[in-house]
Amino acid sequence: MQLKKRAFVSVIFLSLIFLAGCRKFFWKQVSAEEQLLDQLQDTGIAPESRFSIISIITGNYIAEKDYNQAILFLTDWVERHPEDEFNTYWLFMTAYIYQQQDADVIAAYYFERILQNYPDILVKEQSVHFLCLQNLIRISNNSSDRIRYFNDLINRFSNEVSITELYIRLAKEYEKEGEWEQALKACALFLEQPDASTIQITGIPDAYASARQLVDFSKSPKDWTFESLSSLEQAIKKAISSYNARLLDSYKSKVNFFTINWSQEGTSPAPQEEFSMRSFMRGNAIHFNAKLDETSNPNEAYLRTWGWSPYISVWYLYFRKVNFPVDPEIHGRWEWAGIRFGEKL
Repeated sequence: MQLKKRAFVSVIFLSLIFLAGCRKFFWKQVSAEEQLLDQLQDTGIAPESRFSIISIITGNYIAEKDYNQAILFLTDWVERHPEDEFNTYWLFMTAYIYQQQDADVIAAYYFERILQNYPDILVKEQSVHFLCLQNLIRISNNSSDRIRYFNDLINRFSNEVSITELYIRLAKEYEKEGEWEQALKACALFLEQPDASTIQITGIPDAYASARQLVDFSKSPKDWTFESLSSLEQAIKKAISSYNARLLDSYKSKVNFFTINWSQEGTSPAPQEEFSMRSFMRGNAIHFNAKLDETSNPNEAYLRTWGWSPYISVWYLYFRKVNFPVDPEIHGRWEWAGIRFGEKL
């Protein structure tokens, strides 16, 4: 019984020593934080020192994954010290912490708040406004907002971004919003950039070709288009039947008319605007199917023809609906856009 009592006393004693040690460690931690907070109250503290102290306190919270306390500390500081020249950065850190919690909507609110209400500052040689815009573009799915962000990057940070890429991305956002005139202007600016034809843009594999076609088409007379697919089909068949090569050539699209083999499916058709039917019609018996190919759909159609050449007799004439919302009178008409050589694979 005496041994049990001594053992019990020993356990209590050791527990007290442990608690005392923890209390000592706890008070050391509290004391360190209190010291930092006390220093912040010093009105004579240098801005650089104040910045370092707030960064240390925030960093400690983040290291401990106490995100709520970090957010509360930063937002409370900004609210109580509107004169702090680094408030731009403290709100940016707040947005960053929300991102770590997958709260992108709230993070976007703070990025927007910074852009609208706080001056830009450099932290470690980086513009906070620039970082906000980059994050907002990544977060946002709203085209009207993304248009604003892209324009801000182009106008304010042209030396830090690829404006070639931004112009074509801006054009795509204008298209989504139905702002076709602005989309056309953005495409034209894209094409003016020296690297427009070589740049590789994720998600827009045919950037140069599509922009080139849109801009060139806008400048063209568009007098080769037909009101309907049936009227285009009838005109083509009539020109072939009468062996009128000049008339047939006049029906070809004057913008990016292409000739391509079926084996080249999936590649961008190379424009062949100088390609003429005259040399292929002379001395040959040209025929065509009575009906359009079964693979035709409301936006694209093929007419199988043959007899053009002893090397590749079969040609599929490719018709497509014009996609040009800039001009409602042209949009939705039909054009003869190219030729695919040989039988379908």
